[in-house]
Amino acid sequence: MKVTYKLELFEGPLDLLLHLIDKSEIDIYNIPIAVITDQYMEVLNGMQELELDVTSEFLVMAATLLSIKSQMLLPKPPVFHLDDEYGMDEDYDPRAELVQKLIEYRKYKSIAEDLRDKEQARSLIYTREPDDLTPFVTQKVENPVKGLSVADLVLAFQRALRKAKSRQTIARIRRDEISVKDRMKEIAGVLSENGGQALFSALLDEDYHREDVVVTFLAILELMKVKQIVCYQNRLFDDIVLRWREESAEAQGAGESEDKAGTADVMMDTYH
Repeated sequence: MKVTYKLELFEGPLDLLLHLIDKSEIDIYNIPIAVITDQYMEVLNGMQELELDVTSEFLVMAATLLSIKSQMLLPKPPVFHLDDEYGMDEDYDPRAELVQKLIEYRKYKSIAEDLRDKEQARSLIYTREPDDLTPFVTQKVENPVKGLSVADLVLAFQRALRKAKSRQTIARIRRDEISVKDRMKEIAGVLSENGGQALFSALLDEDYHREDVVVTFLAILELMKVKQIVCYQNRLFDDIVLRWREESAEAQGAGESEDKAGTADVMMDTYH
């Protein structure tokens, strides 16, 4: 035959006493100390028979119950009316201290059970880490003229007007742009001065602009188109060499006595 033992677990002697009181439905303010003591000793004997470790606290409580039980069984001594300082309380109850401990223990035990229930209920709730909602917060645009009055704005406007009057007027000077026709005449004059040959880089001054390069390049193309000059490079990426065509060179040799500028004008007239 299989025997099953069900043991009650108690946190201390007060917990065991409360269990016995609740089980017997006894008024905690009027404990039959003899009955509770017998039940308590019966539980301790059962624990010893099962070879369970009985702590000293349970044994101390057993001695306390036996002491109270003996005081309750002994007849009360006669009451002597003495001064209040050395007098004795006629209603002295040896169970009062134990009852007070039991009441306090029951209160804190009830609180502990409530906290345990809340812990179990909270453990069933899953929470996620808080997200950063800063990007979704509406950004408030601060007023740039916050704290300023109408008088401040008027003063600022007046200062701006005074600065505008005292400001010097700066004139923008635009340089004169040269036409392709004039540039062709200049190139022809340079070739005439240099024996009918010149480099492309020699046609540009140190302070040349992008427009000067474009106009010069267009003028060279026009001179090549009317077959007045030829252009070539001695090697790759070298400077461009401009030279009179043979026909133009012969014409130039025949008229060496003429003015160079006049020769250039004649060439431009031939172009037109």
